[in-house]
Amino acid sequence: MTSLDIAHRAGVSQATVSRVLAGSPLVNAETRRRVEQAVRELNYKVDRHASSLRTQRAGTLALLLFEDPTPDDSHINPFFLSMLGSITRACARHGHDLLVSFQQLSDDWHADYEDSMKADGLILLGYGDYLAYESKLEKLVEQGTHFVRWGQVQPGQPGISIGCDNHAGGALAGRHLLERGHRRIAFLGDASSRFPEFFARYQGCDAALREAGLGMLRELQVDADSTEEAGYAATCNLLARDKPFDAIFAASDLIAIGALHALKEAGLRVPQDVAVVGFDGTPMARFADPPLTTVVQDTSRAGELLVETLLRQVRDQPVRSVMLAPTLEVRASSGG
Repeated sequence: MTSLDIAHRAGVSQATVSRVLAGSPLVNAETRRRVEQAVRELNYKVDRHASSLRTQRAGTLALLLFEDPTPDDSHINPFFLSMLGSITRACARHGHDLLVSFQQLSDDWHADYEDSMKADGLILLGYGDYLAYESKLEKLVEQGTHFVRWGQVQPGQPGISIGCDNHAGGALAGRHLLERGHRRIAFLGDASSRFPEFFARYQGCDAALREAGLGMLRELQVDADSTEEAGYAATCNLLARDKPFDAIFAASDLIAIGALHALKEAGLRVPQDVAVVGFDGTPMARFADPPLTTVVQDTSRAGELLVETLLRQVRDQPVRSVMLAPTLEVRASSGG
């Protein structure tokens, strides 16, 4: 069975069949439907190897997942697990395979996947210090590598990013805590340009407080990586400062869950003594004790956009960075 047989069955040209199989947006919906129906009826299978030789494309996207510090051997931030599922499903819908590769930031991960025909482009997930790997993103741009990353969208950054509107998410958390009567809000997480996502969340919360004539206090900010252990240690540090606070806004759900443990050990009740809000919307937030109020990132839409944007790059179509709007899921940790 060949594409010519598909064309005959669908009543279109062989070139149109090729465009449909390649996922081209230039084919109208009705024509695409007829071709896809013919493909199913004739049980047509694309010869990926032959197609790759013709198009000089691998038909594969590479997902580079950077290792995070975790208490187990997974080295995967749980936030990225749901996004990984969304990316995998999006690749399948577009007829592409997905190559998942674990990387360390110190490795030579910016080597050119495209020249070796391993993949048509890269999706980058997870990172630590932004300033430490910004030069590698610039190298990808210089090489002409097709890539898209999940992260903070900001002016002048190398390449294309899909990310959450972290400033808006921080403002959601700040306004929510203000509405609950809280005025001295601690922030757990790095609040500097080295971690732009966390910094934007801090700034968003600060902006919400300034609207009420207040503001975030630097004496109530403690650096923390996105782990439960770091959240626990940061909360212990905060308590040791002996500065009054009535709420904690944690830069991630993992940090927030660690904070809950430290507050409980210190004999403080949540939310009666201290309200706690996290960020990410991970499934584990629902099962925290008490259930965690959190700013939710749309990982399903994020995975779809990462794949769609990368494929548009591969096809030399225009692309742009996108920020997705967050939502707030109110639970018992803030009095919900």
